[in-house]
Amino acid sequence: MKIGLFFGSFNPVHIGHLIIANVMQDRTDLDQVWFIVSPQNPFKKQKSLLHEFDRLKMVELAIADHFYFRASDVEFHMPRPSFTIDTLTYLSEKHPNHEFRLIIGGDNLTHFHKWKNYEVILEQYGLYVYPRPGDLPDLKHPNIRYVEAPLMDISATFIREAIKNGNSVRYLVPQPVEDYIQDKKLFL
Repeated sequence: MKIGLFFGSFNPVHIGHLIIANVMQDRTDLDQVWFIVSPQNPFKKQKSLLHEFDRLKMVELAIADHFYFRASDVEFHMPRPSFTIDTLTYLSEKHPNHEFRLIIGGDNLTHFHKWKNYEVILEQYGLYVYPRPGDLPDLKHPNIRYVEAPLMDISATFIREAIKNGNSVRYLVPQPVEDYIQDKKLFL
């Protein structure tokens, strides 16, 4: 089975994430998309993140009715910060019958050369790249696949600020996620 791995803080998961994952699964050769909830991104500050279990729960709520999506806590049990190559290696060893591909936004291509063992990621796993606002670097490689998808400019930062200011996030996050945020009084 060919699995697309969609890494993120998902702080919170929002409709943009779901649209991208759906396009990747529906319009490529990916059989499933796994949302890898990252406890700590090496390029982001930890202080603004909700607890990893809350972020995982929101992903589970958001994708509960989608047969081809899975939520994963694999990085919760790994050294921190989490490096993509280490997670890919672990998953490949644990699931030798699966092929893994990395799903990333085009904005990540600009700094992809700074990722730990980026050459190995490119050669052994490959990238499925979706468009993000701004210009895409013109990076050519046989293991980079550019996938046409809606241009999403929805940010978790915008959603967190809206919640903090008492504004509605309806239609920005799935209803079960909005309910979870309200029930637990998150981002206030």
